[in-house]
Parts: sequence; C-alpha cells; structure tokens
Amino acid sequence: MPEYYSLQFVLFMVVTVMVYYYLGKKKPGLQWVCLFAASMLYYLWSGTFYIFFILATAFTTWIAGILFEKINTSSKDEMVSIPRTAKEQRDNVKKKYKGRKRFVLIVVILISFGILAFIKYVPEGWRPIKGLLLPLGISFYTFQSVSYVIDSYNGDYKPEKNFLKYLLFVSYFPQLLQGPINRFDELAVQLIAKRDHVEMNLFQRGLVRIGYGLFKKYAIANLLVGTISAIFDNVTPGIPGSVVVYGILLYSAQQYADFSGGIDIAIGVSELFGIEMAPNFRQPYFSVSLADFWRRWHISLGTWMRDYVFYPFALSKPMQKFGKATRKSFGKHLGGVLPACIANILVFLVVGLWHGSASHNILWGLYNGIVIALSSILAPAFSRCNTIFHINIEGRPLHVFRIIRTFIIVNIGWYFDRIVNFDDCMICFRNTLLNFSPERFASTITDLNIPYIKSLTLVALLACIIVFVISVYKEKNIDIAEKVTELKVIEKLGIALIVIFCVQLSYSMTGVSAGFMYANF
Repeated sequence: MPEYYSLQFVLFMVVTVMVYYYLGKKKPGLQWVCLFAASMLYYLWSGTFYIFFILATAFTTWIAGILFEKINTSSKDEMVSIPRTAKEQRDNVKKKYKGRKRFVLIVVILISFGILAFIKYVPEGWRPIKGLLLPLGISFYTFQSVSYVIDSYNGDYKPEKNFLKYLLFVSYFPQLLQGPINRFDELAVQLIAKRDHVEMNLFQRGLVRIGYGLFKKYAIANLLVGTISAIFDNVTPGIPGSVVVYGILLYSAQQYADFSGGIDIAIGVSELFGIEMAPNFRQPYFSVSLADFWRRWHISLGTWMRDYVFYPFALSKPMQKFGKATRKSFGKHLGGVLPACIANILVFLVVGLWHGSASHNILWGLYNGIVIALSSILAPAFSRCNTIFHINIEGRPLHVFRIIRTFIIVNIGWYFDRIVNFDDCMICFRNTLLNFSPERFASTITDLNIPYIKSLTLVALLACIIVFVISVYKEKNIDIAEKVTELKVIEKLGIALIVIFCVQLSYSMTGVSAGFMYANF
C-alpha cells in the first residue's frame, strides 16, 4: 500500500477526485460508485487476500440489520391479531421476538470480534493460515460495523438495504488506515449524497489539513522514532533516569504527531470529496485531568467505548443494585461514583487489550482506569482542599497547574505503553526516581550512536514548537485552517513547499519511511 506522500497515492487521489466530480456533473447518482470502486481498489492494494475479512464482517453486520427489521415487522404483525386486553399474551410475544433479536445481535458481535481476536491474538503456530498479517483497518471497520449492528438493534435508524452502499460505509478508504470510527447515521448519508460542484472552502481546508498532518508525521514522528527505539529497545540497568524521561517525552511527541497527523490526513482526504468525518483529536495535551485527556484523544474510540461499553455496564441492573447497596453503606458520593469507576476500569482494560494482549498493554489500561476512578472517588477531598487553602478554581494558575499535572500523569502511563518488557519498565521507573543522573545524560545519548541524532532532534523540536503554537490558537477557538485558506496564493505555495521539504528531509535524514503506529491496531 503506498504512503500518503508517495507519487502513487497522489495520482490515485487526483484521478479519484477528478472522476468523482466529473460524475457529479454528468451522472451524480454514480458518485458513490466512484468512492466504492476507489475504496475496494485501495483495500486490494494492501493485500488481495484480506478482502475476505472485511467482506465477512460487512456482510454479517449488514444482514443483521435486515433481520432486525424483519423481526420487528413480524412482531408488529402478530401483535395486531392479539387483543389489547390480553396483556400476558402480548408480553410473551414481545419477549419472544426480543429474544430472537438478541440472539442475532450476540451471534453477529461474536463473529465480528471473533475475526478480530483471531487475527490479533491467536499465536502464529495455531493458525491454519500461515503468515497471516493484520488486515488493513480491521479494528476500525470492526468497531464501526458493530456500532451499526447495535444501533440497528436499538432501532436508532432503518437498516441499509443496498449491501454495496453499506460496504462503502465500512470500507471508505480515508478511514481504513487508522480511523476515525464513524457512525452510520453521520457518514452514510454523506457517502451517497450528490455533489455537482466542488465545495471550495471545504476542499481548501482539506488540503490544509493534509499538509498539517504530513508535517506532524514527517517533521516530528518519523524523525524521533529512531532515537526512541535506541533508548527503549535495549534497556540496561544503569540507564540514567534523565535519559528515560527524555525518551518518554520524545515518545509523547512522536505518538501524538504520528496518530493525529495520520488522522488529519485521513479527514483532509475525505474533505476533498466534501465529506466530513468524525473528529478524533482536540488538543489533548491541554487537558486538565486524565479523564479530560481521554475525551480529547482518539475521540471516536472514546465515544464508542462510552456508548457501547461504559453506559451499558454502568447502567446494568447488577451495577445499579451495587450502587444502591454502596450508597446505604458508604454514603451518597461513593454510591454514585463507584459503578462508574468500575465501568471506567473495564473500559480501559478493554482498550488496553485492543492495543494488544501483552502484559504492558493491560497494565497501561489498568493504570489509566484506576487513576480516573481514584480522581472521581477523591473529588470531595480535592474540593475541601481548595476551600481550606482558598484556591480560586477558576484562576489561571490552577488551570496551568492542572495541565502540567495531567501531562505528567499521562507520561507516566506512556512508560507502560512504550517499554514493552515489564522488567525494563520497572528499571526505567526505578532509575527515574532514584538514579536520575543528569550529569550522564550527554554521554549516554552520545553512546546511543544514532546518525544525525542532534540534527533530527533539533528539527523535530522546532516542528513541535510550531505545532504547540498552532494548538494554542486552536485551544482559543481560532480557526487556523480558515486563516490559511484566506492567504494569498504565493503564501499558500510557500507553506506547501515547507511541507514538501519536511517530508523529503525526513526521508533523507532517516533513510526510512516509517508506517503509522495505529495501523498496527
């Protein structure tokens, strides 16, 4: 599959956009067919064999929606013949058809997540198909398809009757690499909409967003990956804590630049067709709490987990009973927050498992879930402290303190995420606290023996400053993309040349073109 900046992808996009808008003028009813053909071609580009997995998930979830509608129709038809006074008989009919719907729901969810689990977690030696790699976008299209099934089950919208249109929703190529996870009622209607002209403002914003994403990916993420690997892939007991912290901070920048950059490119590409996808990032490193951070980072996954894991579990009858019992024994506050705390821990455990079955992923998930749970439990204590010490909770000093505190908490979590060996992780934690040794920082970095390490870091640092400034403006609700679209042509050309230069510089200095991190999930 070609990289976003490659000539093949650029030509692919130019041809697709031209055909799409040509059909808009001549045969607008076929525009969705253009997107469907492009999506299938893009997926086949990643590996012909893997098309069977996305087809299996798409077909089973699509047929489930059709079955739900048929079951609902059968239920209504049978209810018509039953007198309204026959309450018990009517309740039995409702129970029967609800059971059938629930059976279909469970089977389809098990099939969808079963395919995902088989591909991600079954050891190579146990697989009947040797050398099976992770199909493109399998996690993202699985989550997206399952959300469609659950929403159809709940009757939130009518199911799509045309399988190819539904398959387009599942396989829409800009979202395949790393999301976002879109909802059917928000995306599907846009995919089949007729557009006889280019929406120039959205088109230009799409180009700006693509450029910004490429800048983050190639001027930050790709330049830092080698240094981070040199620090953490071969941890020694004597590694100074100062080097560990340096590596974690670089990883924090790399992961954000890589993931948000890829999302910017994906959303920008979609905007070229006049199609707006779900947002996925909102300046996460300006968060004032860990919970706030996860509301700003991978927003589409967070809302998915909230709607389909957190609420169903927290509002389930067992958890409601548990909350009432806790309220009686330990008071109103604990009774109110404990079910949500347990649900949060479950959500982050699931997210950790989604990242992988390795112990460091599970520890990372538990760390985040437990910290958020503790912050909810201790909220009254924090409020009392603010009152006792007369702290202005609306003041800027406290706001800045909360941002810094959250940044530190998030980066502690990155230890578990990046340092895959548990013993190495514990060594890094120990040396961060007990063997910081700043005087050994320069010599240790030199010993890593990475070509151009100082140049790479300086370029990435400059790029980070630019991203930080842009993020400050965006946090103040200043529309940077709109400002760029209003620039003169020569100024826009200058920005485009800077992005092209950064991509070329990244490749020439590293000698590699690293793929996107979240494509592995």
